[in-house]
Amino acid sequence: MKKKVIVIGAGPGGLACSILLANKGLDVTVYEKRQEVGGRNSFFKLGDYIFDIGPTFFLMKNILEEIFELTGRKLDKYVTLTHLDPMYKLAFKDRTLYPSSDEDKMLEDLEKNFKGSTEGYLKYMKKEQKKYDRLIPCLQVPYGKLSHFLKARFFKSLPYLDAHKSLFDVLGKYYKEDDLKIAFTFQAKYIGMSPWEAPGTFSILSFIEHGGGVYHVTGGLNKLSKAMADIVLEENGKIHTNTPVKRVIIENGKAIGIELENGNIEKADYVVLNADFGHAMTKLVSESNRKKYTNDMLKKKKYSCSTFMLYLGVNRIYDNIQHHNIFFADDYRKNVDEITKTFALSSDPSFYVQNASITDNTLAPSGKSTIYVLVPVANNFSKIDWQKEAGPFRDLVLDRLEKKAGLTDLKKHIEAEKVMTPFDWENEMDVYNGATFNLGHNISQMLYYRPHNEFEEFKNCYLVGGGTHPGSGLPTIYESGRISASLILQKEGIEL
Repeated sequence: MKKKVIVIGAGPGGLACSILLANKGLDVTVYEKRQEVGGRNSFFKLGDYIFDIGPTFFLMKNILEEIFELTGRKLDKYVTLTHLDPMYKLAFKDRTLYPSSDEDKMLEDLEKNFKGSTEGYLKYMKKEQKKYDRLIPCLQVPYGKLSHFLKARFFKSLPYLDAHKSLFDVLGKYYKEDDLKIAFTFQAKYIGMSPWEAPGTFSILSFIEHGGGVYHVTGGLNKLSKAMADIVLEENGKIHTNTPVKRVIIENGKAIGIELENGNIEKADYVVLNADFGHAMTKLVSESNRKKYTNDMLKKKKYSCSTFMLYLGVNRIYDNIQHHNIFFADDYRKNVDEITKTFALSSDPSFYVQNASITDNTLAPSGKSTIYVLVPVANNFSKIDWQKEAGPFRDLVLDRLEKKAGLTDLKKHIEAEKVMTPFDWENEMDVYNGATFNLGHNISQMLYYRPHNEFEEFKNCYLVGGGTHPGSGLPTIYESGRISASLILQKEGIEL
């Protein structure tokens, strides 16, 4: 008889795990609370406008390509990818950079804006290639035991970890000017951390962009989750949407199934937990079954920042900005400290704008466009009253979009709008304390010290998603799905 696997949540990690398990013949059933698959990698519509909820950068496409190939499929048969060049626009107070994964173009733009910096860039790319080659294999295996640190691959990576330095300090080895260091460290926002606090290990984030490129998926990155859901069904798996899970059933230290909100009991040999980690622990797992991750211990963990979102459908095209754009606060360090330390709402925030309609005409009606705006802000441990602050902060951001981002008369052109605050991330999207990028990625919460893929609290439960190893961000979340699938298959004597 086929072993049965229940997957709680149809996010990217759960779907990656599901297609690999179903392809190997296991009986896989996915239960998703919402109508659409994808979790934060899903979409919504405002009239005729289509928006990704969360991720908009597609990086390290080789990870998902490899997962598809393990099932005998090709990613490009399911989605259409566009390589973006330049990758994005970086707007500082008095200059603008257009980074490219084309080395010649990048060197030309660097010399134009930061004279004499090209040698540092070449050194960065050479050193980070070596670092990438050593570190990535360490992120593709589980760390369920301390002895896993004794593997040869980990020892080979040690000289490249830079764990004792901050990300900003590591970039100081290559560049003198702060703006240029920021251009290669703002990617810390992908893990919800300050570049002055994130471990130097994460200097590979910008290398991943510069070395491998940034891609857009026609129809939005939500199409990646849709493609994986289609494969689950092709492999005879089952996906139940609009079917929330009430709790994980645990008996004698083992997960044996789930109870649905409708009262139905579903039994399984394995349970894969794809919900946000903090939410899953506090809402789906009884505290009596948690010794390590009690409610009090969860509160003491370090968490990522949150995001304030504006999703705008506008009745014109803005062709004066790129597909991806980052506009930095005049005092970026102060702005980052407001997000991570003082928990203040900034009067001069940094913000990201996606203007996808200049690349993809499927997201809005002809002559119109979707404008996606992300502003990093403190998570809900800050106690910011978003019911009071959302309106004024929305007005401030719109003002910055018009004056700083060049979206002239934006307010006059808005036809559809949705605001998402940290409060909404927590209460609408089940994100623990609105920490959009999950647990922080400080050294004490990485590898073995992050919740394990084979969950340590009780048997037959496996974690996928940003709250487990390797961490947050689409590529690493896909990797978590592959790791957990491999661990389950090992139990069954099956090779991935």
